[in-house]
Amino acid sequence: MSEKEILEVNSQLFNLITMFASSAWCQLGKIQNPINGKLERDLKAAQVTIDMLLMLRDKTKGNLTKKEEETLMSTISTLQINYADEIAKPELKPDDNAECKI
Repeated sequence: MSEKEILEVNSQLFNLITMFASSAWCQLGKIQNPINGKLERDLKAAQVTIDMLLMLRDKTKGNLTKKEEETLMSTISTLQINYADEIAKPELKPDDNAECKI
């Protein structure tokens, strides 16, 4: 996203979307946990985080600029695709209580 595009999105909304997305990426095991530096996977938590973004989309419908809506939708879509990839891996089931690491 260019600097001009970022300016077209409310900074607080952008920060909120980014916060949820960063959490989801950690929960999907795609980026390191910033606290311990490890790759960890918690697909149940990732689903909850994605659901929070979906709720945000639904509750803000009609109140976002076009760019804000595009940013939110793009983030949700990308996370959903990556969640589907992770859930499809045979060794990783969302019902597993054990910590899965890459």
